[in-house]
Amino acid sequence: MKWNTQSETVDVVIIGAGAAGGVLAQELSEAGLQVVVLEAGPLRDPQKDFASDELSMQCLGWQDTRLVDGRHPLTMGHNNSGWGVGGGTQHFTGVFLRFHESDFKTRSIDGVGEDWPIHYKDLEPYYSRIEKEIAVSGPRHFPWGNFRGPYPYPERDPLSPNAYLFQRGCESLGIRSVTAPLAILSAPFEGRPPCINRGFCQQGCMPNAKFSTLIQHIPKAVQAGATVFTDSRVTQIETGPDGMATAVLFVKKGVEYRQKSKLVIVSAYAVETPRLLLNSANSRHPDGLANSSGWVGKALMTHSSHDVYAKFEEEVRLYKGTPVLATTQEFYETDRSRGFARGYSLHAHGTRPLAFAQGIVKTSKSPVWGTPLREAMLDYNFYGRTTLVGEVLPQEHNCVTLSGEKDTFGLPRAKVSFSFGENDIKLIEHAVSNMKSILQAAGGTPEFVVPDTAHLMGGCRMGNDPSRSVTNSFGQTHDIPNLFVCDASLFVTSSGVNPTNTVMALAARTADYIVSEII
Repeated sequence: MKWNTQSETVDVVIIGAGAAGGVLAQELSEAGLQVVVLEAGPLRDPQKDFASDELSMQCLGWQDTRLVDGRHPLTMGHNNSGWGVGGGTQHFTGVFLRFHESDFKTRSIDGVGEDWPIHYKDLEPYYSRIEKEIAVSGPRHFPWGNFRGPYPYPERDPLSPNAYLFQRGCESLGIRSVTAPLAILSAPFEGRPPCINRGFCQQGCMPNAKFSTLIQHIPKAVQAGATVFTDSRVTQIETGPDGMATAVLFVKKGVEYRQKSKLVIVSAYAVETPRLLLNSANSRHPDGLANSSGWVGKALMTHSSHDVYAKFEEEVRLYKGTPVLATTQEFYETDRSRGFARGYSLHAHGTRPLAFAQGIVKTSKSPVWGTPLREAMLDYNFYGRTTLVGEVLPQEHNCVTLSGEKDTFGLPRAKVSFSFGENDIKLIEHAVSNMKSILQAAGGTPEFVVPDTAHLMGGCRMGNDPSRSVTNSFGQTHDIPNLFVCDASLFVTSSGVNPTNTVMALAARTADYIVSEII
């Protein structure tokens, strides 16, 4: 392997060009800082490189092998990672919800999890800024949480058949539901067209109606002077004699480069961020960078994301329209009468045929295979679907560690260990029961319950106590002041909503802090 040292020392190196990395790159470069972004995957052209094809677009997820274990091993890949400029925003469904105040104070309010070192009010201006920047569409009135609307752009209309069924079922049961807030345009914005309900959001949006940092923040960062290196795998963060971060090593086309920087931000998501910090161990930091607390990689969380499919007499056609167009948070806050703490969101969630088949073969009742699978697929157009976004409590034993197996770069592969806790399982059971009831009330017959997870969070949690956290509330590591973490690995708890809005709000807050206090 050849060496090539970048002699120039830049102001900031950002590792990862996803939801957080994109925001940071734009904000910091527009503030006049010299920014280099290192992205392991490629730069894609939506019109040329995206396709309305489930199988080929699996490439949008992280490609490398990760080892899994635990009582409930996670399925890694497309549903919880991103690969390439834009990261997971290339293939997320666009659901764009805010945390509630209770999400930041679960220990104080409900006696479970841990408290964040921030409140809702600390992120509120950044939620508003991000939603305006990307023209989030949503209902005029949102009936749950701290933010009640309106959103910058009007809600999507019309909805999908599956969303209308969900709303019908909720209404008959007295459950409030609304059109989902989405990072998908309902009207033209900055030269981008409104959504035409193609329905392939998770395969990359070819018309660019759906937001991603690929088309929004990274181009603006480059325009402001940022340099983006794609297909560049970061292998190590170096520190100097004083313990401060000095440079980042990365490999591009078989050549190893060293990029020196005054400040390093790791935005590689909840598996690769702790993996890189652990792999960068040296004599001064023998347990990994920023890991004097021993909490790097620990308290990894996911969302329980079980699906319930019900068969209807009329055609539903789950492929029609944006996947998530209706939602409810009626079961979001703790109700002790249920027998568990915290709560969840429920979404009407469309799906394509391949994902439908891949799901029902894992049904919790008994695997569907052979003739039953063929018969179910022939009736695909008659199924409706509801999906859970359930809070999972942080547990120290759910973690990312380094395995003894090496990848093609000679680095230890990540090992991801995960098990649901008792509270998590009770929450899932309650949610599945409600999903069945909603679909039944809409006229369907529930047939398949598919166990699943989605979204990864935690592993480098923020906190005020350096002995039990990795960073402060701005993502600045306690051990190395010029080393930051900024992505979903900062999360202290998982909440019951999709994480992207909060990831981006945290990134905007961190960027303001760096500009005003650090550089």
